[in-house]
Amino acid sequence: MLIFLSLDVSGDMVDYSDMYRNGEYLRKNPTWDVGDSPWKAEQILQMLLEHNIRACTIGEVGCGAGEILVNLQSAMGGDCVFRGYDISPQAIELCKPKSNAKMHFFQRDLLQESDINLDVLLAIDVVEHVEDYLGFLRAIKDKATYKVFHVPLEFFALSTLHSEFLCKQRLNSGHLHYFTKDILLQIFGELGYDVLDARYTPGYLVSRGHGWKDDLLYMPRRIGFLLHKDLTVRIFGGYSLLVLAR
Repeated sequence: MLIFLSLDVSGDMVDYSDMYRNGEYLRKNPTWDVGDSPWKAEQILQMLLEHNIRACTIGEVGCGAGEILVNLQSAMGGDCVFRGYDISPQAIELCKPKSNAKMHFFQRDLLQESDINLDVLLAIDVVEHVEDYLGFLRAIKDKATYKVFHVPLEFFALSTLHSEFLCKQRLNSGHLHYFTKDILLQIFGELGYDVLDARYTPGYLVSRGHGWKDDLLYMPRRIGFLLHKDLTVRIFGGYSLLVLAR
């Protein structure tokens, strides 16, 4: 079972998973980012195809509203079976109308499923939400042959200068951890993952409308990325890391 418990400043125990169970996350994020799902599914599918991975079973931990799996099924068709897991009852309610003979959703903790052996397991924008993310990464390692991770790179130069940015990500989006590319890849290596591919994804191009500061960074991010990818991401942010690992 994933542990989300911690102490707040008053000394009371805090369960960070409560926001996903009691509806708080849905209230703060009413769309559950479904608008980004077609784009994310496209990035995932492209990576799988480039590595000639033909999956018969694809699961997703923290599937949210299930739209990534829906888009993958639409693109892949065939006999692939999809299984989405989420601890949020609100998320699973959003998923239920999307179920079909080869698309199944479960309000369960995937880590408690001892008999899971998938071809591909997705953890898309999930790692940053899990308090014990190291334990989480260890636990899912043997749940599938291939794992696909998508993690926002929110620890960049401007985010450390903007005093409210990371706090807002924690309060509104439930992000408990902030990563760089180098830190993520080091963690995967330390945990015994074999990283087959790691690439930046420009989320800022998809999720527009976050205010004038985000608009101001649009051109520096886009032009800078053409000149020096790593340096641009470290300074201006706006990117996530898509990782394929065994």
